[in-house]
Amino acid sequence: MLKSLTDLYEEQLRDMYSAEKQLTEALPKLAEGASNADLKQAFRSHLQQTRAQMERIEQIFKMRDMGPGRKKCKGMKGLVEEGAEVLEESNKSAARDAALILAAQKAEHYEIATYGALRAYAEMLGETEQARLLQTSLNEESETNELLNQLARTINSKAQSSR
Repeated sequence: MLKSLTDLYEEQLRDMYSAEKQLTEALPKLAEGASNADLKQAFRSHLQQTRAQMERIEQIFKMRDMGPGRKKCKGMKGLVEEGAEVLEESNKSAARDAALILAAQKAEHYEIATYGALRAYAEMLGETEQARLLQTSLNEESETNELLNQLARTINSKAQSSR
């Protein structure tokens, strides 16, 4: 039950850990399903980042003497399911790649929002080192989102011209 900012912070740390864990299972499938080589590589690179982000959250768990619990991030579950639908409903093509980028960016924006809030909570709670770790993850998510924006410029044009 949420009674304080500390409760909210810890609950959202567990939620984010679950979200990242779900992404470690989804990203290899997205990479496999992409036809564009740069997009495949972006998904593979983000998988490595996601694992590092999970390790940072685990560090925070240790600092707070807590564990991940059994929290299941329902928001990421839905976003991962949307990505899976794209893979099931379409063949490899520029249009499919454009849809995969959209699915990935939805997840990135979810992560950006959550990491931003978590960092703010950590700062308010005086947890400077935890805020620094969360800021690192937030920076990575923002960089990944920008990379996806760049890939979308090329891939969306290809998808449009292959009507």
